[in-house]
Amino acid sequence: MTQPRVCILRAPGTNCDLETAHAFELAGAVAERVHLFRLFEDPTQLSRFQILCVPGGFSYGDDLGAGVIFSRQLRSQLNDALCEFLRGDKLVLGICNGFQTILKAGLLMGRGVDDAADDRVEQQMTLTWNRNGRYTDRWVRLKVTSPKSAFLRGMDEFDVPIAHAEGRLVVSDQAVADQLRQQGQMALCYWSERAAELAAAAGDPTRIDLLPEPENPNGSLANLAGLCDASGRVLGLMPHPERFLFATQHPQWTRKGLRGEGEGIRLFRNAVTWFTEN
Repeated sequence: MTQPRVCILRAPGTNCDLETAHAFELAGAVAERVHLFRLFEDPTQLSRFQILCVPGGFSYGDDLGAGVIFSRQLRSQLNDALCEFLRGDKLVLGICNGFQTILKAGLLMGRGVDDAADDRVEQQMTLTWNRNGRYTDRWVRLKVTSPKSAFLRGMDEFDVPIAHAEGRLVVSDQAVADQLRQQGQMALCYWSERAAELAAAAGDPTRIDLLPEPENPNGSLANLAGLCDASGRVLGLMPHPERFLFATQHPQWTRKGLRGEGEGIRLFRNAVTWFTEN
């Protein structure tokens, strides 16, 4: 395959689709911004693509909670098309509001591949209000904590911006957290020098104590910033890698002497090379 095709799926309120499409194009893909209602008219259009990305924004104004309406529409009107998409060797990415959407739609738990659509997903885990109770916009450092994700191959630590109010991952009980850890689904953690010291003692970055703000900006379980599915082909993350495509986008690029590409482009390039190198 030469260039994989990417469906940037947008809905009313989505506002990061242009820069996300640009990120995929810089990485070597052919990106097409597709409105949700177009897929309603003909769900088979999804079969034209190898990558599905739900970008950030405030879908439907988050009137019923972040990503809730968008996720309901995916489950109710595009279920068969998404099931077919997930059965192929294809990739799904959800960024910020897109992460909220694919999590609440069940796409990170194998819905439609091994199990039927299951409302228990939202009862087991969700993304809710930041512990500080407000919208938070800042740069953070991340640690890759799962070797599974197709999007994070060869990556270890990197800087990236966040911009969200509902990014705190919570689960119903410890058994859910244990399942995520055992299946290698804890993909990304918020990171710092102190976190690295604690992880060296704990032996697992996902088992250290909850970091305080601003190291963990929202209070997520296990300091999590992102999850992947058990196959590694679906990734959801709260930070915005599409906002760090160039070194000059970093707020400390002169102090750090950064040049050339930003670290965020690597995530998109990994998605593209998944198809061009395999």
